[in-house]
Amino acid sequence: MEKPYNIKSISEYHSLLGVEKPKHPLIGLINHENIRNYNDERLKNKTYNFFTISRKINYDGTMKYGQQYYDFQEGAMVFHAPKQVIVSELADNVQLRGWTMLIHPDFLRTYPLDKNIQQFGFFSYAVNEALHLSDEESKIIESVMDTIRKEYISGIDVYSQDILISQIELLLNYCNRFYNRQFITRKAVNNDLLVRFEKLLADYINNGHLQQKGIPSVQFFSNKLNMSANYLSDMLRNLTGQSTQQHIQDIIIERAKYILTTTNLTVSEIAFELGFEYSQSFSKLFKNKTNQTPLEFRTSFN
Repeated sequence: MEKPYNIKSISEYHSLLGVEKPKHPLIGLINHENIRNYNDERLKNKTYNFFTISRKINYDGTMKYGQQYYDFQEGAMVFHAPKQVIVSELADNVQLRGWTMLIHPDFLRTYPLDKNIQQFGFFSYAVNEALHLSDEESKIIESVMDTIRKEYISGIDVYSQDILISQIELLLNYCNRFYNRQFITRKAVNNDLLVRFEKLLADYINNGHLQQKGIPSVQFFSNKLNMSANYLSDMLRNLTGQSTQQHIQDIIIERAKYILTTTNLTVSEIAFELGFEYSQSFSKLFKNKTNQTPLEFRTSFN
């Protein structure tokens, strides 16, 4: 499988679609009717470095997400988390309607939503069905989006981020309610390899094993999943373009960002909590992943 193209920034995605620059580097809103370029080869097999929430109308094409094809109908909503692979192709001359909101994880730092967004199951590969809204649900979603649009285009001030994040959280809570309504008679979806791996990693971190046992090895997960380490990495790379080790590191760095912005722990204390024997190793990995030292990252959010 061809390696997916990684779209690193929201500005880059706006540019690829041929729409105007975002009003804010960490959050973007795209009106699908303004898209001038949606058949760029880089858009057919891609990953994002940010969350996306989309309302797609008149979608004539295919989309593969995780290991299955997405269930799409007119007026559907879809949700993607960072680093997930989306393979899609639109029919020629399609006239899209709807919108897409792009949210970089750094926009959520220092807010409870930074941690809570992981609890919304529709951002997971385990959910391969789009959200189909009733007429009444559609009115509620569009009402919240109208508030977000007005705040987004009104200019940045000291209250902008607070208001936008509160409205985004409201939107996600409504979507959670509507998904539960939609799946009330739906049988549980069998978890694919990536979902099983991510759950093992999340459980390892949440149970405090990083501090007690150190950073888990690839072999640890391959044993749990009853496969060889090479096979596991090959399968994950085929799904996401990243190896098992890269997945582990990315999740640990995201946890480090959360600790840096919500506590006063020293870099050494954070390194120890995350399973690093030496703080220098933690700082080196953090800078390699973010182009900032841990202290530079913390300072940028104070």
